[in-house]
Amino acid sequence: MNSSAPDVEQMRTIARVLSLHFEEGLQQSQIAAKLGLSTAKVNRLIKQGRELGMVQITIKSPFVPLFDLERELSSRWPLKHCVVVPEVTGSAEATLNQVGKGAGTLLLEVLQDGDTVAISAGKALSALIENLAVDRSFAVNIVPMTGGVQGQHYTDVNHIATELADRLGGHATLLHAPLHTASKQERDLLMSVQSVKSVMDQVANAAVALVGVGSVVGSNATYYEAHPVSEQERQRLYDDGIRGEFLGYLIDRQGKLSGNGYNSKLVAYAPDLAAEIPVTIGVASGPEKVEPIIAALEGGYLNSLVTDERTARSVLEMEIEDA
Repeated sequence: MNSSAPDVEQMRTIARVLSLHFEEGLQQSQIAAKLGLSTAKVNRLIKQGRELGMVQITIKSPFVPLFDLERELSSRWPLKHCVVVPEVTGSAEATLNQVGKGAGTLLLEVLQDGDTVAISAGKALSALIENLAVDRSFAVNIVPMTGGVQGQHYTDVNHIATELADRLGGHATLLHAPLHTASKQERDLLMSVQSVKSVMDQVANAAVALVGVGSVVGSNATYYEAHPVSEQERQRLYDDGIRGEFLGYLIDRQGKLSGNGYNSKLVAYAPDLAAEIPVTIGVASGPEKVEPIIAALEGGYLNSLVTDERTARSVLEMEIEDA
């Protein structure tokens, strides 16, 4: 038997001190007065209790599973920031608003005066703006990363740039060009126009990017529903291995750009260059975004992610299945 091990009475005293401190919330000076000990003695007993393994701290909170998901995602992919918000059961819209709020909070944490913020279009970015709570103005410049899509005003990139700049108290630089062009030649011509080139140069100097990821099939395939691509054609793209859309570019499961003609006709910042922006935050929610999220992460286009609990779990589960 170890002669230095505490005896029964000492163990009882240690346990009493630990109970008063951790369960009843008493300070060490209060415990000392209550038990007739010195504060130094109480401190030594607490330390001894820890060394003996008598202290196990369990945090009971509904947020703990979310933190676990954030750690798992950050372990699987090299993420600088990962935010997983609770799902609102039965309401995809309310869940998207939660994701937008989480993305807005993250944006304000990383944003600094003088920054350029590059953005894409989409419902997720619109939800971010609607739920953005700002308590001061930011001297920032908001710039689009893509051309616009007709017929989708409230989720159009120029509208979102203007709205975000208004919320932050900054300035928006607009991009007057369509996302989809009729040919590669038309796209190359537009990209060479000085006004378009100037916007892309500003994107290259962005400190933060906010981007959605799109699905190719399903009700949320906004870019390719707005573009004259039939549902049958979008299904064919999916069957050929396309799993998502990033800045309008079609990407496969590994995040590689598709070699089809659609990608050559986009007025948009290149995904591999977007990956060089210091903080690139992907914002997405819903079952149709699971494969696009994985594709964008595998391609290395995102270093930060904001999503909801169910989507995060599905991303990790699908990743395990495909491994």
